[in-house]
Amino acid sequence: MGIDINHKHDRKVHRTEPVSQNVYIRLLVKLYRFLARRTNGKFNQVILKRLFMSRQNRPAISLARIARQMKNKSREGKTVVVVGTVTDDKRIFEVPKVKVCALRFTEGAGRRTRIMKAGGSDHEGWR
Repeated sequence: MGIDINHKHDRKVHRTEPVSQNVYIRLLVKLYRFLARRTNGKFNQVILKRLFMSRQNRPAISLARIARQMKNKSREGKTVVVVGTVTDDKRIFEVPKVKVCALRFTEGAGRRTRIMKAGGSDHEGWR
């Protein structure tokens, strides 16, 4: 016979603040905590939740994936927000004109490189 385990005191553990001591990430958390509380939209709550995540759970997004997602006509002219790193992708030859806001850009994807040459703009989260 097996043991009947009482799951009465089990609890789900979720983060309420980032583990990182990075001042800029903590400032972003302070901002998005306020926005999530004071606005009705789900967007700010999602950004806040993702800022709490570990780097392993915030995988990098390539330029090819951003370009593929932005092909949809309803997304034209919108800003791409990535809570993580945007990486370069040598497999695509033409990067579309797009506005991207991310925590970090790799050397090949960000400033003075492919996004800027395509006529788009990039913004790092804390700048």
